[in-house]
Amino acid sequence: MPTIHTSETAETPDISGAYPRLADTQLEALQTRGTRRAVDAGEALFSAGDRDCDFFVVLSGLVAVVEGRGLQDEQVISVHGRGRFLGDVGLLAGQAALYSAVATEPGEVLALPVTRLRELVAADPGLGDLIVRACLIRRSMLISLGVGIRIIGSRYSPDARRLRDFAARNRIPARWLDLEADPAAEALLDRLGVRPEDTPLVILYGRQLLRNPANADLARALGLPAPGPAGAACGLLVVGSGPAGLSAAVYGASEGLDTVVLDQIAAGGQAGTSSLIENYLGFPSGISGAELAERAALQARKFGARFAIPAEASAIAADDGRFRVQLADQTTLTAQLVVIATGAAYRRLDVPRREHFEKTSIYYAASPAEAALCHGDPVVIVGGGNSAGQATVFLARYAGSVTLVVLEDDLSEHMSRYLISQIEGRPGVRVLCHSRVSELVGDQMLDGVVITDRHTGERSTVPAQSMFVFIGTAPCTGWLGGLAALDDQGFVRTGPDAGPPAAGPDGNAARSLLETSQPGLFAAGDVRSGSARRVAAAVGDGAMAIRLAFERMQATSPR
Repeated sequence: MPTIHTSETAETPDISGAYPRLADTQLEALQTRGTRRAVDAGEALFSAGDRDCDFFVVLSGLVAVVEGRGLQDEQVISVHGRGRFLGDVGLLAGQAALYSAVATEPGEVLALPVTRLRELVAADPGLGDLIVRACLIRRSMLISLGVGIRIIGSRYSPDARRLRDFAARNRIPARWLDLEADPAAEALLDRLGVRPEDTPLVILYGRQLLRNPANADLARALGLPAPGPAGAACGLLVVGSGPAGLSAAVYGASEGLDTVVLDQIAAGGQAGTSSLIENYLGFPSGISGAELAERAALQARKFGARFAIPAEASAIAADDGRFRVQLADQTTLTAQLVVIATGAAYRRLDVPRREHFEKTSIYYAASPAEAALCHGDPVVIVGGGNSAGQATVFLARYAGSVTLVVLEDDLSEHMSRYLISQIEGRPGVRVLCHSRVSELVGDQMLDGVVITDRHTGERSTVPAQSMFVFIGTAPCTGWLGGLAALDDQGFVRTGPDAGPPAAGPDGNAARSLLETSQPGLFAAGDVRSGSARRVAAAVGDGAMAIRLAFERMQATSPR
């Protein structure tokens, strides 16, 4: 595995903003909240798997960041001297450490509890942004290096794919060892005494083995936050953490509401899988969906919001002025206000053998994780909207060839002009308009896709080892169980569209714009009927939902 630096006697150069050196004034601000302490050569400040680690700043000496400390494949990731700080975004989010930090010579460090660091970040935006930006870049570097957990299994295993997807969506650095293609995978299994049929296997911190863990089990082992105890109560429960849910969490928590956020897979929703969002206000160079989600989640945590991932809402009921939300693991949470932000999922193609190839070769997201799996291969992308366009532009940098299959007669029917301009004339990209996928070819893995021209009926086979599908969305509203009115496509009706308003306890019958047919229950983002289906619109929905929720609270509170 490549390393950033291999010497333990010199600092790693900062060429990307990942390792800034704090100024004396910034060090002074940190020292008022931390504790200075001497360290000896060889002393570990923290080790892989440790939780609730302090935030460390090097005051003198050198500290190395090491993966697999004490193991056969130990690697030095980076080395830091005076003014440098340790940790990545996992530290700020309360996750377990994925590596160790070891002093390579005698020196002194400053240790701050993360809670005090969060206080300082809130009080000093300049220093806070410097630290957050560096931590985000470091996490991206760890992902590109494969530093972190190991997932070993067969490319034909649905469970192996599930674990890879979960790690990718949660921005957990992982290295994939394919039993069919990587000789090191079987050698490692032999060393561990594990049979290939007992995979997929996850190795954490170089020593802990999990055999085909459920997503929730892997999340617990990694220190991802879990739901509270059964019956736990909060002021605001946000179900779903796409842009709308994250916005609601930020604004709700910043207004003092005890806020809990649930998500079945990871923060970010569909937007979190976007390789680059170029039309979001304030980011002229674009921002990846994953970075936008990470920044928003950190911002929400700064104000006190709590996240539970993975946590799937399975039912909801109104109970004496409060809402009871039951999770798939039978945990029940109660809240005074609920924001539905579960978004929508991409629809499946109606084509034979789709379910068979979904286990290995069909994807509904195009992130760096998927790009790494199809590097140099021919791929097919199905869809004519912005998501398909973004996937085409992104995957063209990695795939051997890209064929975009569009049902409409022209890309301009549903795709933004800026994306069309990037697609046109791009080497290795072919666009097939007025076409549909009619057949999938292959045995265990996809080998090709049969395309039918809707005008002529002509059929042709396009080589493809992966297919990415973005053909419209279906709302994630099954868990509502009739509590809120839906439109004929299953999206949540809000405001006047939700039907005649029901009077609240004080006789106030007004229903606000984002309130559902159930008073106190709000919908925001793509799950809402009539939503603009844009990241900016979803963020606006989340903020507006909190404003309207406060108005509902004021209208129904005893006078």
